[in-house]
Amino acid sequence: MVCECTLQVRTYECDHYNHVNNANYLHYLEYARYEFLKAVGFDYVEAVRTGYGVYVARVEIDYKQPAFPDDVLIIRSWPIKKGAVSGIIAQEIKRNDDLIAEAKVTWAFVDAKGQPTKIPEEWNLPGLDPKSN
Repeated sequence: MVCECTLQVRTYECDHYNHVNNANYLHYLEYARYEFLKAVGFDYVEAVRTGYGVYVARVEIDYKQPAFPDDVLIIRSWPIKKGAVSGIIAQEIKRNDDLIAEAKVTWAFVDAKGQPTKIPEEWNLPGLDPKSN
């Protein structure tokens, strides 16, 4: 499953070169991953309430070209790997047909102490697994 969402670049996200500061792409990707989780039926707020969470363990970003104020960005997210405890979500940020950035985000399912743990059945949703899509 590929989840797609959009956002518009705000002026305060830009640096003195008048393009999006690299650190803000982490926010964009986080927003899109949360939308991806919702789209596959994963209720993050409920997972946390019941003592679980999803931590980001690694982020790889390849910046291709800058984004500018008022650009409308399309962010696509999809799973590319899943194990018993963790997985990887691929993401891309585009402006129309222009590729702005690509990312791979490794995540781990954790318990209330923040320790990696096997994903319980109720949270082990098919949409997290690239093989089920």
